[in-house]
Amino acid sequence: MFRASCNILKCRNLLPKIQKRYNNSGSNDVEVFINGKSVFVPKYFTVLQALRRERVTLPTFCYHERLSIAGNCRMCLVEIEGLIKPQVACATPVAKGMNIRSNSKATLVAQEGVLEFILINHPLDCPICDQGGECDLQDLSMKFGNDRSRFTDIHFQGKRAVEDKNLGPLIRTEMTRCIHCTRCIRFASQICGLDVLGTTGRGTDMLVGTYVDKIFLSELSGNIIDLCPVGALTAIPYMFKARPWEVRTTNSIDVTDATGTNIVLNYRFNRLLRVLPREHDEINQEWLSDKGRWAIDSLEMQRLVTPMYRSQGCLCETEWHCALKLAGDLIRCTCPDNVMAIAGPHCNVETLVAAKDLLNTLGSEHIYVERGLYYSIAGIDLRAGYSLNVNMRDVALADKILLVGTNPRFEAPVLNARIRQAYMFNECDIYVVGPKCDYNYYVNYLGDNVEALAKAGQAMQGAKRPLIFVGVSQLETAIAPEIMSILTKLAPFSKSNNWQVLNIITREASFSGALEAGWKPGALEAVQKCSPNVLISLGADEIFYDWTPPTNCRVIYIGFQGDRGAENAAVVLPGSAYTESGGLYLNMEGRSQYAMPAITPPGMARHDWKIIRALAEYSGVCLSYNDHSSLCLRLSQISPNFVNLGQYQQKLFYDLLVPLIYSSSDNKSSPLNVDMKTLKEYYCSDVFTYNSPTMIKAQKAAGELAACSYASV
Repeated sequence: MFRASCNILKCRNLLPKIQKRYNNSGSNDVEVFINGKSVFVPKYFTVLQALRRERVTLPTFCYHERLSIAGNCRMCLVEIEGLIKPQVACATPVAKGMNIRSNSKATLVAQEGVLEFILINHPLDCPICDQGGECDLQDLSMKFGNDRSRFTDIHFQGKRAVEDKNLGPLIRTEMTRCIHCTRCIRFASQICGLDVLGTTGRGTDMLVGTYVDKIFLSELSGNIIDLCPVGALTAIPYMFKARPWEVRTTNSIDVTDATGTNIVLNYRFNRLLRVLPREHDEINQEWLSDKGRWAIDSLEMQRLVTPMYRSQGCLCETEWHCALKLAGDLIRCTCPDNVMAIAGPHCNVETLVAAKDLLNTLGSEHIYVERGLYYSIAGIDLRAGYSLNVNMRDVALADKILLVGTNPRFEAPVLNARIRQAYMFNECDIYVVGPKCDYNYYVNYLGDNVEALAKAGQAMQGAKRPLIFVGVSQLETAIAPEIMSILTKLAPFSKSNNWQVLNIITREASFSGALEAGWKPGALEAVQKCSPNVLISLGADEIFYDWTPPTNCRVIYIGFQGDRGAENAAVVLPGSAYTESGGLYLNMEGRSQYAMPAITPPGMARHDWKIIRALAEYSGVCLSYNDHSSLCLRLSQISPNFVNLGQYQQKLFYDLLVPLIYSSSDNKSSPLNVDMKTLKEYYCSDVFTYNSPTMIKAQKAAGELAACSYASV
């Protein structure tokens, strides 16, 4: 009987409808009707969310899914049955049985009228506007607007004119174009944590700007340019350079920090013009730090474009054959135990693997990164000991966070946005052990030395999802074992599955990839102990600020920018930047991501791993790969993580960290230090940003802002 009933229902196509209604009857979904179609959506949805989930196009200006709802552009008006006037879809919650019409005549007329009102006061700046070609107002006017306007100078006093605001050396303002969507205000307040922007006046007298004469500077300030739907906010470094249809795009990875932010490179005529963020929900959402966005002009400054060798104290230009022969002779005529390689902050995994194979084939194990790691016997064997042990998107779920010797606002701005999200929406309590820094959320200072960690244990009690972030710079100090031994005792109070409390915030884009490939930390200690005769520097410059090579040490520098490393080099082999060679990078989570190359290297510069492959031949060493495909096979042999792109991997053997920590010292009164405490120190914090004119201007503006009368307002 039951089978017969089912067959009858299947024949009449009623069974799927009955099953659908039965499956949704006991859930949190409600039934609504969108343009006559019955759909089930969560009851906490707004009308706009329901429409977008069903792929129904609805125009918006002020709405953004990562910002709070404002509902002031009135562009998303829809007709709802039973209500006299059109309703704002972004601010109207769904209700059971609601009948929504987004394609009715009343809806289209309302949207057309809103666009007409917006265009009344909008200037005709499209031919000279940097937003032209990627402007939301242009796109929506073409699709939802009218080809005629009732605006005439006879009946109106003319278009509104607004004085431009000075927001600093990075953001250009044309406030006459502003349509009062308030996206920039909400982003500055909710994401940046700076209540600098606001509105004054009402109606046509409404103005968006700063309440006092103060510039807007933040480590994420450039994102308000992407959020602006019109040309009111544009980028000064990109001003009048190109149109969107003139540039080509390439997906890449930001290497100015270790977060692995996904970016898009825009270039034309083999010249990089700008960097934009690329959406990735698990890493950077759709935000990008200011250094990653605007430090690219450093790639055109102080570039190494031709091979050079040192003669009579000066670097002289030469050909590739001569330079490689000189470098090969230096390596071949030196005992392998006296050959060392040091990796810089921007090396991709291909370069690191090729350099490691070269030295290992020679018989040398002296391969180091500049950053030290002196707290565990395990060293680099446990990935949990030098990386972020929780998925970056899960940071927003934390209820208590402890920062030990780190300022994530400037060391990892994208990660800090997740921490602020936990502070804003999860009522997360944040505690700090270390010096006082500029944070964009309220923190509880517990002290600046190891003794303050005892207070942290009491403060973190009762947390269900706690997180502890340790700055990687603290792990290369003498008190690193003491810090980690105390923190590992605090960490086990969370018993949740897949939730590891203790995390390390790294700063270099090449750090995780180098340790994954088998490189060792602690280059400074190694050169002082081993005294190498030949030192291969892969873009490593910071070490030469703390160590001067002796007269018997010959430096072979492979990099794209000449700094202290090139000044001390006997042979200079010009390499490529990340925008020119691309390559594989591991972020602070240990997540593998591939950056595509956009432009070709300038002059006679070549890709770094190809230089090392050629150097191996001149040194009498045969490597087993000649092209990128065979090199990728070599990467898969070293670590499966190198070829498992894009996936977050849970850290294993996390519990083994505790017994492998060195015995702690009694020096508990030594203060913890942080390199970047203020915004001024953020903009020019490494060799790459030192050479950026834009970052130098931003640093100067940040210093003037800190000294002005309204700095604390």
